[in-house]
Amino acid sequence: MIYLKLFLTAVLWGGTFIAGRILAQEVEPYSGSFLRFLVASVCMFPLVRHFEGTLQPLRGRQLLLVFLSGMTGVFLYNVFFLSGMQTVQAGRASVIVASNPVLISLFAALLFRGERMTLLKATGVALSVAGAVYVITRGNPSTLLEGAMGRGEWLIFGCVASWVSYSLVGKVVMRDVQPVSAVTYACLVGSAALLPPALVEGMAGNLGGYSLSAWSAIVYLGFFGTCLGFIWYYEGIRKIGPSKAGVFINFVPISAVILSFLLLGESIDASLLIGAALVLFGVYLTNRSAGGA
Repeated sequence: MIYLKLFLTAVLWGGTFIAGRILAQEVEPYSGSFLRFLVASVCMFPLVRHFEGTLQPLRGRQLLLVFLSGMTGVFLYNVFFLSGMQTVQAGRASVIVASNPVLISLFAALLFRGERMTLLKATGVALSVAGAVYVITRGNPSTLLEGAMGRGEWLIFGCVASWVSYSLVGKVVMRDVQPVSAVTYACLVGSAALLPPALVEGMAGNLGGYSLSAWSAIVYLGFFGTCLGFIWYYEGIRKIGPSKAGVFINFVPISAVILSFLLLGESIDASLLIGAALVLFGVYLTNRSAGGA
């Protein structure tokens, strides 16, 4: 049963790219991000109660670290995400974001003791980055030298940088703060930071004009993509361990590409398939290296 839940988690997270693409066509980035995490923040409190009993009090440097996690993993990531999804196809964005694990491994090795950069792990990093570049340039990496990379692709790379930063900060946060409390605080901090620019965008006056599709995307991102996905993934980590549970993350870009083809009619070309294969093989090598260390 737990393996089915982990597989469904990967499908749910793949679906966030489709929901994000739909939402980005109608709702401004700050407004969409705020509404997503307003839903997520409300839903996180029962999750805290279930797993940890109560929201853990913070003190000292924990306050700063939790603030940084909310600003990177919620505020910046989601503004970059929805801004980029205005022009970048869901399937391509998911493959670019799939390079997250290897870049986290790279920077963790540079910043933390006990994290080694082996030859196998370095090869995985190189392959994943090459795959992401191949997808972005649609199979012609030389166009990077010509400045042909669009604003949307740069914004999706901003997602990657934000999530890598969030993960590295989170590694320190979770030494002292329980994981569900840490995520809840990040949601609350990010939501609070998103509210003022969302109001400047005119969110309050636009709420009544959002379509059913937009509201469905907001609920999907907030509840299914954030809370339910986290519940099942956290349950998987508890029951079979982080290494085995983490393997299922490799299905996220695959499910996103398939869903974007089925639901949005996006094309699947050779550059997308080759790039996805490079990214996933790089993630595999990095995980294999980590498991053997």
